[in-house]
Amino acid sequence: MIEVDLAVGPERGFHGVVWRFEDEENFESFFVRPHQTGNPDAIQYTPVCNDISSWQLYHGPGYWAPIAFPLDEWFRLRVVFAGTRADVFVGDLERPALEISELKRQPTAGKVGVFVSGAPVHVAGFAYDERTTALPEAEPAEPLEGIVPAWSISDPFPEAEIASSFGGRSWTQLSCEPSGLADLSKINGIRDGKNTVLARTVIRSDSYQTKVLEFGFSDRAAAFLNGRELYRGDDSYRTRDYRFLGSIGYFDALVLPLVEGENELVFAVSEDFGGWGVQARFPDPSGLKL
Repeated sequence: MIEVDLAVGPERGFHGVVWRFEDEENFESFFVRPHQTGNPDAIQYTPVCNDISSWQLYHGPGYWAPIAFPLDEWFRLRVVFAGTRADVFVGDLERPALEISELKRQPTAGKVGVFVSGAPVHVAGFAYDERTTALPEAEPAEPLEGIVPAWSISDPFPEAEIASSFGGRSWTQLSCEPSGLADLSKINGIRDGKNTVLARTVIRSDSYQTKVLEFGFSDRAAAFLNGRELYRGDDSYRTRDYRFLGSIGYFDALVLPLVEGENELVFAVSEDFGGWGVQARFPDPSGLKL
């Protein structure tokens, strides 16, 4: 358990705690957003892998909550965690403000501390308890129908080299979450300007047919089927308006002309900050082997 007293102003900021801190690039985090108090994204749980804070990938119920916490007054923040579960209390220490059913990093020993970003914050009364607190295990989530269940992920390269970077790459297998999300930061961070990877899978079709593919990505993506480019898109932070967060979801779709037998689907996914991810699903997976 971690506890800390915070006093925040109304300015834009991200203040909270970290735990299972392995190093400056790998830890669990929770923070409040003073400029969004009372809004759906007033508070946020986010895993950090390879120096990428994945708030664009993990959003909505279980990651956000519309909590109204005070401004320019002291309130207490408490995080109780065990195994893959955590409960977060903000002000009210009787009822969790956020119940995190699945922490996204593997349980491991690490440090705890305070997380501060943006506007100034006042901090007092930091405390922790090493004793394990029992938390009820959440029911395992059922995989969404028709998802691509796993991808082969390439080594990273600069985004400008997408057109010439299909050959000679090394590959790592990455299983998807039940939602279909592949968190690419678990394989790579951004180093030396290498901000792009390929996510490759093989779709086996029992006939020549067209199939709708729904997909999402962060931040930018190009899609290729059997070597032919079909799509390019940009969902980067604030590319549409000042409140556009670039959160991943099944917001885009393609009609894929599949041949009988094996079809290679490749997404080239490029990242700036906020979460490096890709996901894809067939609303109608009949006649396919994924």
